[in-house]
Amino acid sequence: MKRTPLLLAACLLSAGLASAQLRELKKTFARPEYVLVASHRALHNQHPENSLPAFRAAVDAGIDIIETDVKVTKDGVPVLMHDRTINRTTTGTGDPENYTLAELRQFHLKVGDKVTSEKIPTLEEALNVTKGRAYVDLDIKTDKIEPVLAVIRKTGTIGEVFFFDDDFQMLSKIDQADKKYMIMPRAHSYASADSALALFKPEIVHIDFDFYDRKVTGLIRRKKARVWINALGEPDRALRAGKTTEALDKLLANGANVIQTDEPALLLKLLKEKGLHP
Repeated sequence: MKRTPLLLAACLLSAGLASAQLRELKKTFARPEYVLVASHRALHNQHPENSLPAFRAAVDAGIDIIETDVKVTKDGVPVLMHDRTINRTTTGTGDPENYTLAELRQFHLKVGDKVTSEKIPTLEEALNVTKGRAYVDLDIKTDKIEPVLAVIRKTGTIGEVFFFDDDFQMLSKIDQADKKYMIMPRAHSYASADSALALFKPEIVHIDFDFYDRKVTGLIRRKKARVWINALGEPDRALRAGKTTEALDKLLANGANVIQTDEPALLLKLLKEKGLHP
């Protein structure tokens, strides 16, 4: 019983620090001259992708946005999994939506071919790690959206989670459920970016390099939205090879101010050095 006041004090301190961290992150988000870093499938260089250790590492590294993927189990529990099957990332096989959560928990996550002690996390577990500390970009990999929304409501993270999809019908369903949900549409052209801005009034629009130009970024930024571009692939390889100027020039050339990468810690360091991140 003597430990109870100390435990309560520790919990209150942790909650206070998280709230302060979120306030600072929101201030950064509100300044479009700053470039935000999004960590692809959490910080998975040394941890299984989309695992709780990868989430904790991303939060500890001060990453702004953690990208992850959600599916829903046979018994209605949202879990984190990118692929259509669990074959590549776990010791199991098959579609995760054909398993119950208990059945999925029999399998272990892998890093490459190395089996770890980690299990497939639930969305709720992941949001309890990020709450008040980082934004989450939730890539919708299921058509069972209501269990996902229920977890967002339960964890109190409505203002911290972006719903990402290029299916505007799915995004409209989420948007109509509650206007407080933050929508992040993926556009595939100037016209679809224009439509997305009109439909959702989003805070971020995801675009691709094949139409990354000043015309489309100007459209998005005039609507007070951020421009998301991916460093995945060639730009990330350039970063790893030490060709940082080449990589950053390509990524920042036309006004993107959110960058998703597999090298979040390195990118964050470079942006800070250039005064592009507080």
